[in-house]
Amino acid sequence: MAKGGSREAAKKTALISINPQNPQQRLIDRVAKTLDEGGIISYPTDTFYGIGCDLYNKKAIQTVYRLKGRQLDKPFSFVCDSLKEISVYAKVSDYAYKTMKRLLPGPYTFILEGTKLVPRIMLTRRNTVGIRIPDNRICLAIVSTLGRPIISTSAGYDDPVSIREAYGNLLDVIIDGGILYQNPSSVVSLIDDIPEVLREGKGDVSSFR
Repeated sequence: MAKGGSREAAKKTALISINPQNPQQRLIDRVAKTLDEGGIISYPTDTFYGIGCDLYNKKAIQTVYRLKGRQLDKPFSFVCDSLKEISVYAKVSDYAYKTMKRLLPGPYTFILEGTKLVPRIMLTRRNTVGIRIPDNRICLAIVSTLGRPIISTSAGYDDPVSIREAYGNLLDVIIDGGILYQNPSSVVSLIDDIPEVLREGKGDVSSFR
């Protein structure tokens, strides 16, 4: 695939409509293939439309950083499809497991200590990671089919048409899963089994007060 402007000019963003209640597997397979090949997608979660790519594609991650104008020392969170998968990429204590089991899938981002399987570019200086399991069937089906987490950052728009207008052909696939009014996840640190609410968002954090 050509680099720079020639790459962007050569490709055309695919807008794919996927049923949010019963995601069509053939379409999920198509999206997962795009991610596996290093593509960047916009996809629905339970809090906003996200922009993401394969957790293990450094080049694609760097492209998302540029799209968002974000510094490399501020890692994005990423999406897993199960608590079992979270335990692969983060150190999960009994307390953290019970807490996440109670609240996930849901509109939360949990901060945990990352394992050695997390790419360096996705770790903070303190070796922590932000992990989500959104309550969205499309999102979870993509991660499950890909077999690896995908990074997550807000696209900044409520609908696929606006996302396409904003990003043009910089994205490979935009998934239409209906209109989603942005409401960020609640961010809760579970480091050292001491819960700390870092951001109060859509998820109820009263149990951590």
